[in-house]
Amino acid sequence: MPTVTPQALTRTVQDFLSEAAGAVVLENGVVAFDLTQSKYSISGEYNRCLLHLWSAERNAVRRVLDAEVKNGTLRLAVQRLGQARPSKLEICRERDRRSPTARRAARAAYEQKLRGTLERHFPEFKIARLTSGMDLEKSFGPIYARGLLRQGRTACALLGVNAQETQSSIDAALTFGILWLDVCRRAQAATVLVEGLKLFVPSGTSALVRERMANLNREAAKWSLFELDERHDALVEIDCADRGNVATRLVHAADDEAARQRFKVSIARIREVLPNCEVGVLSAAEIVFRWRGLEFARARLGGVPGSFRSTEEIVFGVGAEERILETGNQDAFTELVTCLRDTRHPYGPRQHPLWRLRPERWLESLVVGDVSVVDGRLEPSCRYSQVPAFSASDRAMIDVLTTTRGGRLAVVELKADEDIHLPLQGLDYWSRVEWHHARGEFPRFGYFEGRELSPEKPLLFLVAPALHVHPAMDTLLRYISPEIEWEFVGIDERWREGVKVVFRKRADRSTRRGPEFLIRSAS
Repeated sequence: MPTVTPQALTRTVQDFLSEAAGAVVLENGVVAFDLTQSKYSISGEYNRCLLHLWSAERNAVRRVLDAEVKNGTLRLAVQRLGQARPSKLEICRERDRRSPTARRAARAAYEQKLRGTLERHFPEFKIARLTSGMDLEKSFGPIYARGLLRQGRTACALLGVNAQETQSSIDAALTFGILWLDVCRRAQAATVLVEGLKLFVPSGTSALVRERMANLNREAAKWSLFELDERHDALVEIDCADRGNVATRLVHAADDEAARQRFKVSIARIREVLPNCEVGVLSAAEIVFRWRGLEFARARLGGVPGSFRSTEEIVFGVGAEERILETGNQDAFTELVTCLRDTRHPYGPRQHPLWRLRPERWLESLVVGDVSVVDGRLEPSCRYSQVPAFSASDRAMIDVLTTTRGGRLAVVELKADEDIHLPLQGLDYWSRVEWHHARGEFPRFGYFEGRELSPEKPLLFLVAPALHVHPAMDTLLRYISPEIEWEFVGIDERWREGVKVVFRKRADRSTRRGPEFLIRSAS
């Protein structure tokens, strides 16, 4: 093994983890830590590179001896403290850790399982085709089995996903189902009427898809959702029209002024180093510090060992990295802040990890600063960012929740890069906001205090750079329910210098079935 310095190892690990927010850490082939729920710190001091990982369940410290990045995985040779023999640790960006061969085998087996299920449960239909082949031109990968069920002069598009795929792939199935429906309609337009979509997901995984499907245009297509238990060959149709048992809850808004007063010493300490940093209140016991949307420190109340008293502490780091700010690492904190200030600005070095990191949060910080740049109807003084909203087992963070000047709620969903899931993700967040609004929960949970909210359903704004709009965007937008008043806002690519609207697009609400859009250029 070639000799490398602890400082070089530390930099390799830091650079990889800074852009791997959703990574998983494997030890002996088993997931030991999920960095969406865990923290880490890296130290290159005392001529050793130490990686410390911890979560609510466990804690681990490993000395890093060597590091190699290959195929999206950071492979580390590590040594447990007190043991002489090295072992292996892998940090994977890709959460599906199966080999390509195993994935292909699972998908081929599912395709056959789905075919058999269709033949048994839909004997009146003929399976015209069924494939999971790649078609990148139309945005289809091998994750989803796609086909067409035909009955005389009518047909239904079908799309299924197997139980071995990740939950995020299952949640995304409706996006690709809509696109497949549109492909089938265009391909069969001369011979067959493709009436709608039948979507098949694994048993117990349909909650998020169900909510999204409930808000699609039922005059544009017939939507059917099924849960398939592959082991027992059981097929259950899910009623998307019945929203009476939605498992969603809203987090109470924190008292912003009281929290800032409680942490005034920490705020003063951080702003002494970075005067214009953003301060966000997470809860009564925790605040966060950001620079152009990127979190670099938190202040929180922690218990004093051996007593019932609490004390204030500051932790710092980017992403899941976290260290308690102490006298011994003040220089490291100052170095991080200096690097942030010198690189994370509109004209900074574009290849630097800190410049590229969390672009959507950077965009969000600009929109929160003046939400009226998205639409003149929005009230600049009345907005919340990163509002937690829970639905079933999914925890969502709504980018920006605000109101119009007339008190109508508005959901603003932002994307800084091309993202095929923007329409349905925005639809998902709109659905949660509408659910809580209909029950009068926002005032009860401390939001929009002293402001009367309109009983109208919320507005939905989808915001993205004009040249980074996925080609499938229009197809997805035209299947959204006409009950939802949405607007797509295309902004200038140089948004880091200031958000400027290039064009606006909204559905033509004069027709309930048509795919027409009204497009307005920015004045």
